[in-house]
Amino acid sequence: MERYLGIDAHAKSCTVSVMSQAGKRIRQDIVETNGEALVGYLKTLAGSKHLCLEESEWSAWLYEILERHCVEVVVEHPQWKAGTKSDAIDSWGLADRLRTGQIEIEVYKAPRRFTKLRELTRTYEMLTDDVIRVKNRMRSMYRRRATPFPGYSLEAQSKGMATLPRWMQQPVEVLGIELASIEELRGEIEETMIAESHRHPISRILETAPGIREIRVAQMLPIVITPHRFRSKRQFWAYCGFAVVTRSSSDYVRDGSGWKRMLVRQTVGLNKNCNRTLKRIFKGAAVTVIRSRMEPLWSDYQGVLERGTKPNLASVTLARKIAAIVLAMWKKKERYAPQS
Repeated sequence: MERYLGIDAHAKSCTVSVMSQAGKRIRQDIVETNGEALVGYLKTLAGSKHLCLEESEWSAWLYEILERHCVEVVVEHPQWKAGTKSDAIDSWGLADRLRTGQIEIEVYKAPRRFTKLRELTRTYEMLTDDVIRVKNRMRSMYRRRATPFPGYSLEAQSKGMATLPRWMQQPVEVLGIELASIEELRGEIEETMIAESHRHPISRILETAPGIREIRVAQMLPIVITPHRFRSKRQFWAYCGFAVVTRSSSDYVRDGSGWKRMLVRQTVGLNKNCNRTLKRIFKGAAVTVIRSRMEPLWSDYQGVLERGTKPNLASVTLARKIAAIVLAMWKKKERYAPQS
């Protein structure tokens, strides 16, 4: 006896819909967003349970506590839907799409692997965003007075504040102190993050890849988790946002003998449904290779430019190559050896 469940989770309550294998709606209940309550509810249901929920702030936690009580747990990437929306409609829709195999984008979950490293990298990225935000605010203070920016250090700020009105000096000083404290915290988190990454032997191997260093490896590990999720480099490219896609419209016209394909201009670009952190990692690695002129990838990059490719597209080609190298190294557990 198969049962298909859809959970629409919120901070205080979860709407749970239960559907039979034939599509019959069996029951719908409101359960408190509490681990014990949800597990207890699942134990009251007979049969093999297949569960579907949307990717959200609670999806990793729900997956972790409910997977051992179900035959299957699927996390769906939320899709925009037209028409009426409610918790009941959403939960029934999740159960029905799981039953009929119509899950469009499934989100990979492995909440018990790289758990600490995942939270450390999130904190590091948030602190990095805060550093950028404070720096922009400091530059804005000087730009509003058409004054040259002296620099971000406390010493430079103390000298530069003399060029500002007295009523702006204290706010700038506060921003400088805030920046120094955030950068100190980010440095501490960075050290802890790298140390946690080095607890996994694969990190030492991946750090030998071109343009990939400790921080990028630490960010990549809790995202990819295992390279065997991807059968080939093309699947990995799509996950990283490097898959080439074409878009066209009005491809056919009618002539005397019927429909004929018309020569239309197709828009060629990269796929948008990707992991943006991974895309940023490999594009950053490509920039590192280009600036350091790291061989043999530097020669490959120059060859692409000589064939008439624009520099921005050539850097994407280089990023794709680095991603393929990293995937192969991870699968084979071998260090980067460009001469072999």
